[in-house]
Amino acid sequence: MDEKSQTITNMAEYISEKQEIEKASDYSTELDPAVIGRLRRKIDFHLIPLISVLYLCSFLDRVNIGNAKVAGLSTDIELTSTQYNWALSIFFIGYVIFEIPSNILLKKVGPSKWITIVMIAWGTIMMAMAAVKDGAGLLAARFFLGLTESGLFPGSVYLISLWYTRSEQAFRNGLFFSTATMAGAFGGVLAYGIAQMEGVSGLHGWQWIFILEGLPTVLLTILVYFFLPDFPGSARFLNAEEKDLAVRRLILDAGPATETTFSWKQFRAVFVDWKVYLHMITYILNATPLYSLSLFFPSIVQGFNFNTLTTQAMTAPAYIIACVFTILTAFSSDRFRERGYHYAMPTFLGCLGYILLIVTKHSHVVNRYVSLTVTAIGVFASVPAMLSWFTTNIGGHTKRGVATAAIISFGNIGGAIGGQIYRASDAADGYVRGHAICACMMGISGVLILAMKFLLARENKRRANLTPEEFAKEAEGEELCDLHPGFVYFT
Repeated sequence: MDEKSQTITNMAEYISEKQEIEKASDYSTELDPAVIGRLRRKIDFHLIPLISVLYLCSFLDRVNIGNAKVAGLSTDIELTSTQYNWALSIFFIGYVIFEIPSNILLKKVGPSKWITIVMIAWGTIMMAMAAVKDGAGLLAARFFLGLTESGLFPGSVYLISLWYTRSEQAFRNGLFFSTATMAGAFGGVLAYGIAQMEGVSGLHGWQWIFILEGLPTVLLTILVYFFLPDFPGSARFLNAEEKDLAVRRLILDAGPATETTFSWKQFRAVFVDWKVYLHMITYILNATPLYSLSLFFPSIVQGFNFNTLTTQAMTAPAYIIACVFTILTAFSSDRFRERGYHYAMPTFLGCLGYILLIVTKHSHVVNRYVSLTVTAIGVFASVPAMLSWFTTNIGGHTKRGVATAAIISFGNIGGAIGGQIYRASDAADGYVRGHAICACMMGISGVLILAMKFLLARENKRRANLTPEEFAKEAEGEELCDLHPGFVYFT
């Protein structure tokens, strides 16, 4: 084919592709907003409350070791400070190992069945932790707890990305993730009550914490198996017309990145995409402070010279305030269809909070608690935009599923690191070293987030300015996913 014929062919392909995009846009404008609203509310009702409760149980089960420590765990099983720190970290080793395989299995088996399996496993292990007698037993239990819990969080984030358009995901991720802050608040209050069961049936208070906080997880598996929806095209709570509308609006929203079948090409594409690696770095820089704060929150509050029971209760207010700000930030992110600033600004606020904790270490307890609350707001409020940014900017079901698991898996190494940041020997100095490390991580993360926003905006501008020939050339090939020139990134 000569150069002129090739140019004509490319132009024809470009015009055809543009017509398809315009046709999709025309269709999207014809959709009745009232019908879409009813469908979205129906999906919200069947999906968000259930996965939110599941994550509440999950987060409660992974961080209640902090409450158990305050309730006497370390003393009763003669746990050294080093063993305790490793008990925190080893959870995330198991967690990281199984996240990518778990998301692949979730897609193949189906969310309702797979999440039921992992819940039964982690709930049983959680309750069995009441029987640990020494540090070695606790380490083993925490490793397998992480291994089994790894299926829920990345699976839920991936599931949200398969049910909602890109401009709807941050708020839903915010509602879903806000239960982590609720777990902190609820866990402290619950532990306050359970700790007073010391001696009931010959068990210590910390043993009852593990038993009573693990039991709901097992009981909820019945609801999950029968009521957790799988995918829009097969949802039992939608009629045929609603299924078609649910699928079509997601196809329209995805633009050219509509590949839905499992693909090894997409699998490999994850590991050569610069965005994935940058998301990994910012995720781990934010996740390390998040997990270290969650795991050591009771210990930090105890350092304010509260007694054991008051410490459990005083963990709640800061978490409740952080929960409110997390939801508001998520709502704003979707409202303005923006991710970068909604990710970076809370991150910088968290950095400021850690600096305030250092500056106010000898101040009145009210000043120290306000500093801790500011820190919690920043640490938790950054997460919805963080989760939604990579799910909205990665096209193709396989690529998105694997990338989601890979990013979260790498980021959760921060949990293993976070378990080592606060040491018992630093308590007398107000944990200054731990606060300083977290402040630095969040500051660096904020700068990288803004850099990524700039790079994505520049790429959008480049794609918008492509000539017909350039567009057609870049659109050649199959399964381009978000690399297709017609794909527009959220910034």
